[in-house]
Amino acid sequence: MGRTGIIGAMEEEVALLKEKMEIEVVVKKASMEFYQGHLNGREVVVVRSGIGKVNAGMCAQILVDAFNVSHLINTGIAGSLKAEINIGDIVVSSDALQHDMDARQFGYARGEIPRMDTISFPADPELIAMAKAACEEVNPDIRVFVGRVVTGDQFIAERSVKNEIASWTEGYCTEMEGAAIAQAAYLNKVPFVIVRAISDKADDSATMDYPTFEAQAIEHSVKLVEDFVSRIPEDVY
Repeated sequence: MGRTGIIGAMEEEVALLKEKMEIEVVVKKASMEFYQGHLNGREVVVVRSGIGKVNAGMCAQILVDAFNVSHLINTGIAGSLKAEINIGDIVVSSDALQHDMDARQFGYARGEIPRMDTISFPADPELIAMAKAACEEVNPDIRVFVGRVVTGDQFIAERSVKNEIASWTEGYCTEMEGAAIAQAAYLNKVPFVIVRAISDKADDSATMDYPTFEAQAIEHSVKLVEDFVSRIPEDVY
């Protein structure tokens, strides 16, 4: 039977999931607490990775090595990079790219990690479809978009920085963990998908919007993930 690893960066992003779980064991590794049990009838491990790419990549690798997860879901909140994607909407990753990776001096494309065979990391098509269907079912009052998630070790709060990132990445939203999880999944040949609820517009209004809409965005993503995991066939992976 497959086991789903569910990663959130902040405690607020995983607290509601843990409340809904049947927790069987808690394992501590690398200062992270891994909650193993069942959610909506499926075997899961829920964990708060901490913020940033290093924490996220380490967390994903531990889930693969120590818990033998068959697929990975990264859930949480993000800033919109497109005018039509509003606060409260959901972005499901088509792929993920690190916007702060820049080795152009050595002949690589912007965002390309040297000596990797891809610039962005593609999410699993079946997981994408299931996540989108789950969102449409449980969050009918908001819109769901499938597109590129872009990741960097910075909170984007200035319109000029947002516009510059959007201009070359073709990203739908920006956050601080997804592409690191995607890279770990890619290297381990584990299917993944990123599900992000929009909490701000990643511009000069970010500091004003963020506290107001964070809770609403987290509620949307938790409802989605809870329904999503029940759609994953137990013997698919």
